Amino acid sequence: MKLTLKEIAKVVHAKNDWSVLTDREIPKIEFDSRLIEPGDLFLPLKGVRDGHDFIPTAFENGAFATFSEKKVEQTHLLVDDCLKAFQELAKYYLEKTNVEVIAVTGSNGKTTTKDMIAAVLSEKYSTYKTQGNHNNEIGLPYTVLHMPDNTQKLVLEMGMDHPGDIDFLSNLAQPDLAIITLIGEAHLEFMGNRRNIAKGKMGIQAGLGVENELIAPADPIINEFIYNQQKITRFGADEDIFVTNLVEHRNYLSFNTNFLNVTITIPVPGKYNATNAMLAAYVGFKMGLSEKEIKQGLEHVELTRNRTEWKKAANGADILADVYNANPTAMRLILETFQAIEKNEGGRKLVVLADMLELGNQSAELHAKMIESLNFEILDKVYLYGPMMKSLYQVANGNPNVSYFTDLENLSATIKKDLQPNDQILFKGSNGMKLFNVIEDLEKNIS
Repeated sequence: MKLTLKEIAKVVHAKNDWSVLTDREIPKIEFDSRLIEPGDLFLPLKGVRDGHDFIPTAFENGAFATFSEKKVEQTHLLVDDCLKAFQELAKYYLEKTNVEVIAVTGSNGKTTTKDMIAAVLSEKYSTYKTQGNHNNEIGLPYTVLHMPDNTQKLVLEMGMDHPGDIDFLSNLAQPDLAIITLIGEAHLEFMGNRRNIAKGKMGIQAGLGVENELIAPADPIINEFIYNQQKITRFGADEDIFVTNLVEHRNYLSFNTNFLNVTITIPVPGKYNATNAMLAAYVGFKMGLSEKEIKQGLEHVELTRNRTEWKKAANGADILADVYNANPTAMRLILETFQAIEKNEGGRKLVVLADMLELGNQSAELHAKMIESLNFEILDKVYLYGPMMKSLYQVANGNPNVSYFTDLENLSATIKKDLQPNDQILFKGSNGMKLFNVIEDLEKNIS
């Protein structure tokens, strides 16, 4: 980050007399005092604890200065709201650096698509992307202010919990190109219905500008929210861009598109990932990459952890882990993929499904409806975990191959007892259900 303390003070309209402060370039800004290194600027945010309580710790770790909403003994920039100051600074820094911003949102697939876009663009440009789940009103400006100084393309993931979230992030980032991967049922608890979700996701146009391109699904639910004269490319069967010749394999996919003359291969399963990869290929195509560069970038993509990842149990069984988040669309898609994969010789197919969180008053109904996606001619055992999965258990009508659990340790112990070396087992559920603990246990402690 190439910003001096006095430049920062001017941008955030610091209320104290910052002109008397010693000026120097600030290496980076951190809101976790444990991450502070010599010369850094500390950002005290209000969460479970008030970050102002950690200002002394930040200075013990080498902070040069801190934001603050009150006068403190240490060198500080006095502001009304530390978070707003942080966001204003990020917006200023994007304008100053003039980096090209690609924004990605969607109910499902946004993190994978972000990873794939970054992998493609990295073949030609110095590219930085949202790290982990830093996709909200804190994480996005953090990403902006932590990008390397030589960044040419910045791929920003935008998450949504409440109405207006995407509008705010888009206005901050002012994207040059924006992608909506899917309108699904995520966050129904806060959004109420799928129409409101579509409206919320289409808020990505707020900072885009009608002359800049929006890439969006063919789903007609977004039609009423398209801005007048917005430049838009739709994807899906017989739309502007689409996937052709898709071939699924256990560990990879291959496909073609209607805008490239090469076959693309990606090292991840799930036909929905072909769409994500196609979107990344299209971004590369629009930004001047050769077909060879696009193909190469996707062949070597590395996805954020716990997104559709094959692992091995300690006894040799195959684990398909997809446990970072979950909503009905994502669960249906991964079940469809898992059930289409051939069984290992002499092995079985097992499925572990945990609660999909934040579905609001439709949660029980949406969980129960997952029965339509379970093919018991293919699946040998289904393990259900969590209070909402009881709804699915009840509509299974006493199927002996379906088990229900309320305790994670009990679930883990039962699977360890049941799982055989030639089996394939799928794990799917929201991150908050902690299925990753069961997976880690199976990788280490089963014989």
